[in-house]
Amino acid sequence: MSATLSPSRARRGRRLGSWLRGTAITVVTLVFALPVVWMFAAAFKTNVQVTDPSVGLWFTPTLDNFRAVVEAGQIVRSMGNSLLVGVVSTALSAVIAVPAAWAVGRFSMHRTGSVILVARIVPAISLLVPWYYLFARMGLVGSYTVLVLSHMFVSVPLIMWIMISFFAGLPVELEEAARTDGLSAFGAFWRISLPLAAPGTATASLLAFVFSWNNFMFALVFSDDRTQTVPVTLFNFISYASTDWGGLMAAAALITVPVVLAALLGQKYLVAGLTSGASKG
Repeated sequence: MSATLSPSRARRGRRLGSWLRGTAITVVTLVFALPVVWMFAAAFKTNVQVTDPSVGLWFTPTLDNFRAVVEAGQIVRSMGNSLLVGVVSTALSAVIAVPAAWAVGRFSMHRTGSVILVARIVPAISLLVPWYYLFARMGLVGSYTVLVLSHMFVSVPLIMWIMISFFAGLPVELEEAARTDGLSAFGAFWRISLPLAAPGTATASLLAFVFSWNNFMFALVFSDDRTQTVPVTLFNFISYASTDWGGLMAAAALITVPVVLAALLGQKYLVAGLTSGASKG
């Protein structure tokens, strides 16, 4: 016969469970936050202080690294390039992927879903050589067009894969009622399903933009000095003989701020989209 726990023991058990959860959350947060804290701290150090293990978080900060990075001009130009490529590639990918995801999710196109999965798992590096050959023959290497197209290769399947579960989870009766009222299939999607899937669209678009902002491989191969994006600019701080750690950390801190701001501004939609996708997928 099972014994019933006394109220005091139950409360102690709940407090212990709450303490263990809080401890686990704190440990995980510190593990992920410490590298970011170190990066921002190193941005205000000299190169000697960055490489000196005895210098921790107690030091006299300097803005020389930020001043040198901004005055050089390349980081500001590359941030503008990354913003342009990220916004354009994400917007075009959403225009293509969201209606396609609705069609796949609503009409149960399982084979199409499998093709999308294959596109997600194919290593993009395997396409660099044929892409470079084709784009070079077309005279597009070094242009914004080739960067947008290459980023869309990843963004379109990413947005589709996220959005399929959202549209599949929406009640089909809503669209059927709209069709009964005289709307076409696309009209029902545009006026009914798309507004209901706004959190998922915002989540997928934000993730696609972050991918574009952080992408290094495509930008290294397809860009030039005029269209260079921020990951390539960061790579320029590393040379064969030495590394400008102070400038590298300052530039890394600068390019992290826009992504963090985008995540904070879209936090409501991001959380709603992730939890909704988890419950529907």
